[in-house]
Amino acid sequence: MNSTHSHLTVCAAEAARVARGVRAEALSEPSVCADWKVRDLVNHLVLYSSHGLEHRALRKQLPEELTRRDFTADSDWAQRYATQLDRALAAWQEPAVWEGEVDLGFTTMPASEIASLIVKELALHGWDLARSTGQDFKVPDGTGEFVLAVVQEHAELYRQYDGFADPVETVDGATAFERALATSGRDPRA
Repeated sequence: MNSTHSHLTVCAAEAARVARGVRAEALSEPSVCADWKVRDLVNHLVLYSSHGLEHRALRKQLPEELTRRDFTADSDWAQRYATQLDRALAAWQEPAVWEGEVDLGFTTMPASEIASLIVKELALHGWDLARSTGQDFKVPDGTGEFVLAVVQEHAELYRQYDGFADPVETVDGATAFERALATSGRDPRA
């Protein structure tokens, strides 16, 4: 286990805080993600950053029923999300989880790389949710640097599959997290 777990914990706490701040009426509003309502964004975030995180640690595939579920149908979805994040983080506290490969069904990846990608998922989509609902998403500088490194490493691959847009210009003095957002095609000034 390495510092990645601490970045997971930081981003999970911030994503859970933002989720608790989402008003029920906001779920049907547009998000900052093209073609997604806030509900779509929440469902993606909950599925991959909490259930996906736990299933990857346990080396299990996500069940089909989870991939189709509307997590926001439960009025206490934000609390359930926080609880699921805690379960997922606990699963990654086991040192053996960080060893070997994780079968994603279409490819395998080292467990540590999967965890890094989920840090990115929590940070970027957590920011999307915050921005879509009039909130802020903040991470410490060290976590921002970590997210920036992950985004830079995978940006071109994500662009090939429309996961990232073209990079956005940053202002002088932009934080590492703002540079990560811009590199992924998000405008931290918007």
